[in-house]
Amino acid sequence: MISVANLTKRFGRGNETALNNLSFDLLVGGVTGLVGPDGAGKTTLLRVLAGLLTRTKGELRVCGFDPQKNGAQLHAQLSYMPQKFGLYEDLTVLENLNLYADLRELGTERRQDRFDALLEFTGLATFTDRLAGALSGGMKQKLGLACSLVRKPRLLLLDEPSVGVDPISRRELWRMVKNLVDDGIGVVWSTAYLDEAELCDRVIVLSEGRSIFDGSPAKMTEPLADRTFHLVGLNHSRRRVLEDLLTRQEIVDGVIEGQNLRLVLSDRAASRSLAEEFPGAKLSSTRPRFEDAFMDRLGGAKQSRSPFRKLSKILRPENGVVIRSNALTKKFGSFAAAQDISFEIERGEIYGLIGPNGAGKSTTFKMMCGLLEPTSGNASIAGYDLGQSPSQARGRLGYMAQKFSLYADLSVHQNLEFFAGVYGLTGQSRRNAIDEMVATFDLTSIKEKNAGIIPLGHKQRLALACALMHRPDVLFLDEPTSGVDPRTRREFWSHINALSDNGTTVVVTTHFMEEAEYCDRVGLIFAGHMIAEGSPAELKLHAGNSEMTLEEAFVELVTTSSNLPEATAS
Repeated sequence: MISVANLTKRFGRGNETALNNLSFDLLVGGVTGLVGPDGAGKTTLLRVLAGLLTRTKGELRVCGFDPQKNGAQLHAQLSYMPQKFGLYEDLTVLENLNLYADLRELGTERRQDRFDALLEFTGLATFTDRLAGALSGGMKQKLGLACSLVRKPRLLLLDEPSVGVDPISRRELWRMVKNLVDDGIGVVWSTAYLDEAELCDRVIVLSEGRSIFDGSPAKMTEPLADRTFHLVGLNHSRRRVLEDLLTRQEIVDGVIEGQNLRLVLSDRAASRSLAEEFPGAKLSSTRPRFEDAFMDRLGGAKQSRSPFRKLSKILRPENGVVIRSNALTKKFGSFAAAQDISFEIERGEIYGLIGPNGAGKSTTFKMMCGLLEPTSGNASIAGYDLGQSPSQARGRLGYMAQKFSLYADLSVHQNLEFFAGVYGLTGQSRRNAIDEMVATFDLTSIKEKNAGIIPLGHKQRLALACALMHRPDVLFLDEPTSGVDPRTRREFWSHINALSDNGTTVVVTTHFMEEAEYCDRVGLIFAGHMIAEGSPAELKLHAGNSEMTLEEAFVELVTTSSNLPEATAS
């Protein structure tokens, strides 16, 4: 299906190497996962395979064709779904499907059955007349996938198709892709979700444009036998213990997993001394995951504390409840995007909003930030009512949007300068804030590059830096780690945890349920209603099993919800 020999791709006058002497062959059938840290070359490789970029050197055949010489023949055999939503936002869902059917020369007599199947899978059947630009982020991804499949290809290239997609839809996506494979279609799936990599038949791991692993997921995890453990029964803050452990040489990686800490150790011997440090807790072996092996190959998590840990605590008169939502409701015509949403969040708490795509999370989020006026109900930030004192309320919060919302044509440094000015920073305080953000988020090497061309992980770092420029009391993060690699995700959460401990109240939306384990409390929104609220452990109990993962609890609670106006269990 694909034959690559000594493939190299360089960009610009500086000859920056995006792909460095890659060689591999892919046979027909199966799903090949393409993973790696941000900037590793995954998107560049897919675009070269699709014939959208020319190679600098090397040999390449895709479906028997040279993409540079036989582009038209190749495109008749191949479909490509780009990372960035590339459809027409001023066309409806159905108009986009018809456009792609026209481009693929799919006859009108064959369209209806194909459209019906795709709309049923994506859940877009009731949204055919809605403009693509009005869809949620996850629904846009689903529409992009549907358009790439209007005609059955031999080879399907998917560039992070599940970014911004909820756990239920991700499972549906995988079922559909597996069916495509059974029909003889080859799939290359680039992903930042490493639990997805475990579902692949083969995985290629890229780092700095080179392949550092090529084989089955099981082969990837072999070196970690007897090195992965659960630290069970901790009587201390899991977030704080994890932060302390990650500064030690013998700890390669660690994450919160349910009520436990999941740790990857440098060797088996390190487990003996570690088990003695926490009275009442115990260390038990657990099966290594692909993500454990990925972090191990890339040198593990950063062994340093967040610079935000050094900041003085935010001390305000209102050290109790900082955020209040009282029966917030937003209707668009007759459609209720959010209805009677109520909750309270205290100083320094990390509160997660989770739910399926289109459930009303982002709508609630935008009302809480003062970006969307509610139809009814009210909200307050740090004692300021968003309806009566919007300027004062906004001055106390920082906001990081789901979609990269900075200025693509300005450099990284110019974006920081602009937002420092927006937040009223001047003189030396402005320069100090910018320097602090550049150092904290490791932006020095890209400071003069335009924000629109830097890798996704760096874009997310820049967006968070701009939101924190003025040290807000409240930080709203709308899917801050969507699409970023596990190392960057851990870095983000080290900053979030440090800010929380220093008094910053954090509200975060996420589709990554392992990430939601870091929250003190979680609100689950479905069909515009808050259907469950509590700690991650309480949501699992509410779903019926304290031993299930949070993702399993999410699926259970959403799929069994009924009688929504009364479904306010917590």
